[in-house]
Amino acid sequence: QVQPVESGGGSVQAGESLRLSCTASGYSYCMGWFRQAPGKEREGVATIDRIGTTTYADSVKGRFTISKDNAKNILNLQMNSLKPEDTGMYHCATFGGFCALNRPEWFGNWGQGTQVTVSP
Repeated sequence: QVQPVESGGGSVQAGESLRLSCTASGYSYCMGWFRQAPGKEREGVATIDRIGTTTYADSVKGRFTISKDNAKNILNLQMNSLKPEDTGMYHCATFGGFCALNRPEWFGNWGQGTQVTVSP
Protein backbone atom coordinates (compact mmCIF):
# COMPACT_ATOMS: atom_id res chain seq x y z
CA GLN A 1 0.00 0.00 0.00
CA VAL A 2 1.04 3.54 -0.66
CA GLN A 3 1.75 5.58 2.46
CA PRO A 4 -1.09 7.93 3.45
CA VAL A 5 -0.40 11.65 3.06
CA GLU A 6 -1.66 14.14 5.63
CA SER A 7 -2.21 17.86 5.22
CA GLY A 8 -3.80 20.78 7.02
CA GLY A 9 -1.71 21.18 10.14
CA GLY A 10 -0.50 24.54 11.39
CA SER A 11 -0.12 26.91 14.31
CA VAL A 12 -3.22 28.44 15.87
CA GLN A 13 -4.33 30.00 19.11
CA ALA A 14 -6.51 28.31 21.67
CA GLY A 15 -10.16 28.32 20.65
CA GLU A 16 -9.46 28.32 16.93
CA SER A 17 -10.07 25.54 14.41
CA LEU A 18 -8.10 23.41 11.97
CA ARG A 19 -9.11 20.79 9.44
CA LEU A 20 -6.80 17.91 8.69
CA SER A 21 -7.05 15.73 5.61
CA CYS A 22 -5.48 12.43 4.66
CA THR A 23 -5.33 10.77 1.27
CA ALA A 24 -4.86 7.03 1.24
CA SER A 25 -4.85 4.38 -1.48
CA GLY A 26 -6.13 0.85 -1.47
CA TYR A 27 -8.82 -0.78 0.65
CA SER A 28 -8.95 -0.10 4.35
CA TYR A 29 -11.88 -0.99 6.60
CA CYS A 30 -10.74 1.36 9.31
CA MET A 31 -9.00 4.71 9.16
CA GLY A 32 -7.93 6.77 12.10
CA TRP A 33 -6.09 9.77 13.45
CA PHE A 34 -3.43 9.41 16.11
CA ARG A 35 -1.27 12.05 17.71
CA GLN A 36 1.98 12.22 19.61
CA ALA A 37 3.31 15.10 21.66
CA PRO A 38 6.99 15.42 22.58
CA GLY A 39 7.82 13.15 25.48
CA LYS A 40 4.44 11.46 25.40
CA GLU A 41 3.14 8.21 24.00
CA ARG A 42 1.15 8.05 20.82
CA GLU A 43 -2.59 8.21 21.47
CA GLY A 44 -5.67 7.56 19.44
CA VAL A 45 -7.76 10.61 18.56
CA ALA A 46 -10.57 9.25 16.39
CA THR A 47 -11.39 6.36 14.09
CA ILE A 48 -14.02 5.68 11.46
CA ASP A 49 -14.87 2.43 9.74
CA ARG A 50 -16.21 1.66 6.30
CA ILE A 51 -19.85 1.91 7.39
CA GLY A 52 -19.32 5.19 9.20
CA THR A 53 -19.07 4.08 12.81
CA THR A 54 -16.89 6.56 14.71
CA THR A 55 -15.00 6.51 18.00
CA TYR A 56 -13.32 9.40 19.77
CA ALA A 57 -10.91 9.89 22.60
CA ASP A 58 -12.68 11.38 25.62
CA SER A 59 -10.41 14.41 25.44
CA VAL A 60 -11.72 15.43 22.00
CA LYS A 61 -15.39 14.43 22.15
CA GLY A 62 -17.65 17.31 21.23
CA ARG A 63 -14.79 19.26 19.65
CA PHE A 64 -13.41 17.02 16.90
CA THR A 65 -15.30 15.35 14.05
CA ILE A 66 -13.90 12.60 11.87
CA SER A 67 -15.34 11.97 8.41
CA LYS A 68 -14.46 9.97 5.35
CA ASP A 69 -15.13 9.94 1.62
CA ASN A 70 -15.07 6.23 0.83
CA ALA A 71 -15.07 6.73 -2.92
CA LYS A 72 -11.99 8.95 -2.80
CA ASN A 73 -10.40 7.37 0.29
CA ILE A 74 -9.99 10.79 1.89
CA LEU A 75 -10.10 11.06 5.66
CA ASN A 76 -10.82 14.36 7.40
CA LEU A 77 -10.58 15.59 10.96
CA GLN A 78 -12.36 18.83 11.83
CA MET A 79 -10.87 20.21 15.03
CA ASN A 80 -12.74 23.00 16.81
CA SER A 81 -12.12 24.77 20.10
CA LEU A 82 -8.50 23.70 20.05
CA LYS A 83 -6.56 23.62 23.30
CA PRO A 84 -2.80 23.77 23.96
CA GLU A 85 -2.94 20.12 25.03
CA ASP A 86 -4.02 19.22 21.47
CA THR A 87 -0.53 20.12 20.28
CA GLY A 88 1.33 17.27 18.61
CA MET A 89 2.14 15.45 15.41
CA TYR A 90 -1.04 14.06 13.90
CA HIS A 91 -0.80 10.87 11.89
CA CYS A 92 -3.31 9.20 9.64
CA ALA A 93 -3.31 5.40 9.68
CA THR A 94 -5.23 2.59 8.03
CA PHE A 95 -6.15 -0.93 9.05
CA GLY A 96 -7.94 -3.70 7.21
CA GLY A 97 -9.82 -4.93 10.27
CA PHE A 98 -12.16 -3.54 12.87
CA CYS A 99 -11.35 -0.18 14.42
CA ALA A 100 -9.69 -0.03 17.81
CA LEU A 101 -8.75 3.43 19.01
CA ASN A 102 -6.52 2.08 21.77
CA ARG A 103 -4.66 -0.34 19.50
CA PRO A 104 -2.41 1.81 17.26
CA GLU A 105 -0.16 -1.25 16.80
CA TRP A 106 -2.93 -2.85 14.71
CA PHE A 107 -2.65 -0.10 12.12
CA GLY A 108 -0.06 -1.10 9.57
CA ASN A 109 0.01 1.85 7.19
CA TRP A 110 1.00 5.24 8.60
CA GLY A 111 1.52 8.68 7.13
CA GLN A 112 4.45 10.94 7.97
CA GLY A 113 2.22 13.24 9.97
CA THR A 114 1.26 16.89 10.08
CA GLN A 115 2.15 19.18 12.98
CA VAL A 116 -0.54 20.92 15.00
CA THR A 117 0.55 23.60 17.45
CA VAL A 118 -1.92 25.40 19.70
CA SER A 119 -0.72 28.35 21.72
CA PRO A 120 -2.52 29.66 24.84
